[in-house]
Amino acid sequence: MCGIFGYVGREKNLVPVLVGGLKSLEYRGYDSAGLVIASSANKGKVFEKKSVGKVSILEKSLKGKSIAGAAGIAHTRWATHGLVCKRNSHPHADCRRRIFVAHNGIIENYKELKEKLEREGHRFSSKTDSEVIAHLIEDFLGKGRNFKSALVSALKLIKGAYALAVVDVENPNVIYGAKLSSPLIVGIGKGEKFLASDPSALLRHTKEVVYLKDGEIVELSERKIKIFNQKNEGIKVRTNLIEWDLEDAQKGGFKHFMLKEIFESPEAVRSALRGRLLRREGLIKLGGLEGEIDKLKKVERIIILACGTSYYASLFGKYILEETAGIPTEAHIASEFRYAKSPVGRGDLVIAVSQSGETADTIFALKKAKEHKPLLSLGIVNVVGSTIARETDAGIYNHAGPEIGVASTKAFVSQMAVFSLLALFLRALRKRKDKFYKEMLDEFSKIDRKMEQVLSLEKNIKKLAGKYKKFGNFLYIGRGYNFPIALEGALKLKEITYVHAEGCAAGEMKHGPIAMLDKNFPVVAVAPKNRLFDKMVSNIEEIKSR
Repeated sequence: MCGIFGYVGREKNLVPVLVGGLKSLEYRGYDSAGLVIASSANKGKVFEKKSVGKVSILEKSLKGKSIAGAAGIAHTRWATHGLVCKRNSHPHADCRRRIFVAHNGIIENYKELKEKLEREGHRFSSKTDSEVIAHLIEDFLGKGRNFKSALVSALKLIKGAYALAVVDVENPNVIYGAKLSSPLIVGIGKGEKFLASDPSALLRHTKEVVYLKDGEIVELSERKIKIFNQKNEGIKVRTNLIEWDLEDAQKGGFKHFMLKEIFESPEAVRSALRGRLLRREGLIKLGGLEGEIDKLKKVERIIILACGTSYYASLFGKYILEETAGIPTEAHIASEFRYAKSPVGRGDLVIAVSQSGETADTIFALKKAKEHKPLLSLGIVNVVGSTIARETDAGIYNHAGPEIGVASTKAFVSQMAVFSLLALFLRALRKRKDKFYKEMLDEFSKIDRKMEQVLSLEKNIKKLAGKYKKFGNFLYIGRGYNFPIALEGALKLKEITYVHAEGCAAGEMKHGPIAMLDKNFPVVAVAPKNRLFDKMVSNIEEIKSR
């Protein structure tokens, strides 16, 4: 949930630059914010400000201040280690307040590292795992290393996940960044460079970016970008262009991003299908898979890896791949798969699904699956150049545009659209362009307009929300394709309203969940008129009897 933003360059007042970067990251969820500015005019001098609560509170505390500096880093924190307070807010410093670190991720071995550093005389100011990083760098500097060497040595001792922005106030014209299983992106401007944990924070400044890979370290100055690894080997800078515009990432007249992105869902589906679903020609064209046709024809089993909302889209993918393409398919929660002893065979197709392409558990699960040398690995991601896009053999981009709301909406429906395309594509590869195939092509060409019909019921939906807003528990049920939709509906209610909700397969309701039901426990039944409609009606009657 945390956010990182960093700047190095000629800007005379870094306060609005850093605060603006944090505002672009507010959608990620956080509980405190802070920034540090290193002065180029007076080496060793640093300006620091932290606050608990919204970025607007930090901004208010900085009102009227103009802080010049060569470099600055800023952070929004979601507490994992230590209470929500200024002391635990980022950036964190070493004993001498020379090194400042903003960190996303979790340091798994921080306790043993902290105990060792305390025995050697280091004094900690916070209860976080992140502060360990600053003291580790300080410790290696005290052993005669230069800053770059001290940073690399510190990173070698860390176990866990991190995206780091690091400032050395004795060399204030440079920012260092490092990445392992947590996203970090470099933005390239004219006479200035940026670091951010999300591309949306860079759009107001530049569209030219570098997506750092795991294990890479970057040294940024006004004019240069140097990327290297922990062996101090130089790595070629690979630039990309962000496809989104700033206006795409703004609210566009809606009250909040959540509502905006719900109403963008039909366009997200259109974008996923555009140029791929060729109804007149009776074709599905997936350019990213054209080089893998021979392998796709040989697929014996499909394994899908994902987390959260992407996992529920993957459950939908399992249903449609099995019914449409006739290929046995498994959907796995990536955080479970990475620790399980699940066999992967040489005839398997592995698909990693993630909106950002940077979901740590999904990346680790993908790497584990690839160790078994499956036939092929594919990515279904929304962000071009992301880690999963690079780690897979081929893939399909969602083209859903930036998703700012924490609770995924348009990425979810676009993932389902992509799975549908893939299922039809694989069916056609198996020489089955039959009546079912043609009917599916026809239906998918209409799906965006049907979604718009649902959204036109906004007033009715709002009225229903008003009717049920005071209830504290909900159950969502569905069968077949609508079982994962029920799971996703319950997840959305939890994420957005903090109201308890559960999703279950309607046939399983009598095996426990029905015991919870009474007049104060509403049930949402996803029951379109399909072959399972009569079964759903029976379940609804069971509910009414309670």
